[in-house]
Amino acid sequence: MAKVARSPKLPRQRVRYNRREALVGLAFISPWIVGFLVFTAGAMIYSLVLSFSNYNLARNTMAYAGWANYERLFTDPKLAAALSNTLVYVILAVPAEIVVALGLALLLAAAGRGAGFFRTTFYLPKMTPSVATASMFLLLLNGNTGAINQFLGWFGIQGPQWLVDPAWIKPSIVLMTLWGVSGTMVIFLAALKNVPRELYEVASLDGAGPIRQFWNVTLPMISPVLFFNTVILSIAGFQVFDQAYLLFWRDQSGGAAGASDSSLFYAVYLFQQAFRQFKFGYAAAMAWLLFCIIMAVTAIQRAVSKRLVYYEGE
Repeated sequence: MAKVARSPKLPRQRVRYNRREALVGLAFISPWIVGFLVFTAGAMIYSLVLSFSNYNLARNTMAYAGWANYERLFTDPKLAAALSNTLVYVILAVPAEIVVALGLALLLAAAGRGAGFFRTTFYLPKMTPSVATASMFLLLLNGNTGAINQFLGWFGIQGPQWLVDPAWIKPSIVLMTLWGVSGTMVIFLAALKNVPRELYEVASLDGAGPIRQFWNVTLPMISPVLFFNTVILSIAGFQVFDQAYLLFWRDQSGGAAGASDSSLFYAVYLFQQAFRQFKFGYAAAMAWLLFCIIMAVTAIQRAVSKRLVYYEGE
């Protein structure tokens, strides 16, 4: 009967070295572990507990409320409006950001001399503080004296009331979002640089022009990055806050008269419930509902990606 070969045991010195190496690694990442446990995992657990209670900030007391906060989620008309506005924004903003970022990345990838200058120039808007960006767009999008409407007027086009007309409020926020699209552009640019040049040469020999090369070579090769950016932008879109808050909700009544319902986004309404009306239990329930929505959307995107995303190793 043949004997089963046993794997050789590692020397004690090697085992001690591996343990020491693991301990050193844990020591280096310990600040992140502590930060995650305290500020992320701990905060999530506390918010889950808070969502089943009515928390009194003045008295610092917490009374058990059962499922009352979650039941209110399905009967609050303002929450439904905020969620609807957020969904429309995501549907408008994510494709727009993908198209603009990919277009800029293609231009930079094709640039020769001076490419570094243009990369820096295109990335500068990302460095602009949100408050400064909002102040600039308040001037640009002014329906009467704004630069955008004046530019449209040169062509005989009557510009809309961007910040007042409910139909144009979400497009105006999308325009403001596109100002900081350079972060996504940089990711696309890195993906484009990694596409093998041999594929373009073979496609060119087969008679494929630039458009066919883009559809049949570029898009399949960068599809993992395209999927990644779509997921990240979708998650960020559901949590949009800065743009809407700075343009419309810096005061108690909102920044655009008569358009408050159209500019009420989910994160803004959550902020109002928590830090203006001090309904922390209800705000925590809203946060967990948003978490579930984002998880569901990401799962759907993941399922769809199995048919559309090409991975080189598969």
